[in-house]
Amino acid sequence: MNFSLRLDDLRNHYRSGELTPRKLLLGLREKAAALNPDYHLFIHLLTAEELEPYLAALEGRDLESLPLYGVPFAIKDNIDLAGIPTTAACPAFAYVPPCSATIVEQLLALGAIPLGKTNLDQFATGLNGTRSPYGACRNSVLPDYPAGGSSAGSSLAVALGVASFALGTDTAGSGRVPAALNNLVGLKATLGLISTAGVVPACRTLDCVTTFTATAKEASQLLALTARPDPGDDYSRYNPQWNDGAAFGAPRRFRFGVPRQQDLEFFGCQEGPQLFQDAVERLERLGGEAVELDLSPFLEAARLLYEGPWVAERYSVAGPLMEREPEAVLPVIRAVLAKAPTVDGVQTFRARYRLQALKAQCDRAMDTLDCVLTPTIGRPVTLAELTAEPVLRNSELGYYTNFMNLLDYAAVAVPSAFMANGLPWGVTLFGRAFTDQYLLSVADALQRQQDKALPIPAHPARHDRARLVVCGAHLDGLALNWQLKQRGARLIEATQSSADYHLYALAGGPPLRPGMVRVREGGVAIEVEVWELPSSELGSFLTGIPAPLGLGKVQLADGRWESGFICESYGLEGARDISHLGGWRAYLITLE
Repeated sequence: MNFSLRLDDLRNHYRSGELTPRKLLLGLREKAAALNPDYHLFIHLLTAEELEPYLAALEGRDLESLPLYGVPFAIKDNIDLAGIPTTAACPAFAYVPPCSATIVEQLLALGAIPLGKTNLDQFATGLNGTRSPYGACRNSVLPDYPAGGSSAGSSLAVALGVASFALGTDTAGSGRVPAALNNLVGLKATLGLISTAGVVPACRTLDCVTTFTATAKEASQLLALTARPDPGDDYSRYNPQWNDGAAFGAPRRFRFGVPRQQDLEFFGCQEGPQLFQDAVERLERLGGEAVELDLSPFLEAARLLYEGPWVAERYSVAGPLMEREPEAVLPVIRAVLAKAPTVDGVQTFRARYRLQALKAQCDRAMDTLDCVLTPTIGRPVTLAELTAEPVLRNSELGYYTNFMNLLDYAAVAVPSAFMANGLPWGVTLFGRAFTDQYLLSVADALQRQQDKALPIPAHPARHDRARLVVCGAHLDGLALNWQLKQRGARLIEATQSSADYHLYALAGGPPLRPGMVRVREGGVAIEVEVWELPSSELGSFLTGIPAPLGLGKVQLADGRWESGFICESYGLEGARDISHLGGWRAYLITLE
């Protein structure tokens, strides 16, 4: 099968008539079956008979009515597909679910077709892909390295070209480490954005379903289609409008965190430091401003995942089987979970208190940043190294990933480079909850630096902060600026409007109010400031603006359009035209 499986390309193949879902899926099944003995990517590859109902369901359907018409995808085998065993890579645990997980049902309704259930680290406990009785998953590029886990098989399904995308899960890095090792985009969305109903829990309070794709744009498309509240999932969360599919775009100037030198750890990898520095410089070329970030509280939070009481949450799933049939659970998994029965309530609450204190520190550190950049892994390890020291090497793989869900952040792993031996190397972008589409926008910009064929988004990217242009009493240090600052706003830049405006001092007051009006001719540039405030605060700010003022779009000197103060024409009665002064501050000086 030589057809491109990227979402847009596959749709074009179907439109042209050169390909049908039946031809594609049956061909991919043969390809996957041939690969499986070497890579152990599938635990259960659907038979032709098991594929038939999904293929038949598409016959006679309009391609344009189904966003994922005929798109092949793979499912990590801790996520339910109706009628197919779910094993969590433990045969003694296996069961046959009567219905599919919510996320799988969503994808089927959109026209996607499941190819099979993929291999994983048993009970999703591991970051390397070797902890499975169904065989170790080797890397898609270099056979002496692992595929990464726990979502190993899912990453291989995309990397080896048998699925357009694949579902994984990510509690501690399982959707990001395999992405880095196989040159893929791994989206670990905000907790609760994608339903986990029908997913075997690892740590239910921290689990999330992830996607593996070739590009950030495809991850954006899938997230926009599937980020829906699920009444069947008590941990499901509503996706705010600033994080919908329209938020994906071209990033404007931004500030990104970079770990302090003493917090960076490459575990002896000689290439890692330069590869990471190269990634920092690439973000700077995209308009990013690098800001040093103290990563130590993030790393302390990461240690709580396995050194704290959350190991007991993992035990709640695998523990009963371990007690009943110890040999059914792999020795390395038993060793990881061995201390769980000794965890008591006091330890649990102390750990939660400490985590909350750390989250407060981390949130403050990220408050003025648009995102943070880290390596995805410090150093790739070989299969031989994992065999010699399985726990230590696995722990090293999670150095930059383990804290993410504990702190409730969104993250995306994105390819960045190749090492001298040809192994893929990647970075992770992470940010506040519900900034997923913005992170994917930055990831897309990184990918477009290397792949010029990727399309440029038509509009700017958005996240959980809204930009606002002010021209009068809301300027920094003036009478109404407190209304911005009490809402957590920060000054982005002092600049000018385009030369298309008149500025008026409106009648009435106090307080004195400006009116900025766009004109067809005879306009001038007006002194303005661009502020950024949490999107959740924008509504209360808007409702407090008195007539004839309001918020609309203002053009800046460099051609950008931003939300800002505008004035309705009826409000100019009795107003004084102060355009010649160039700005509100100059006007106030004339009144002194």
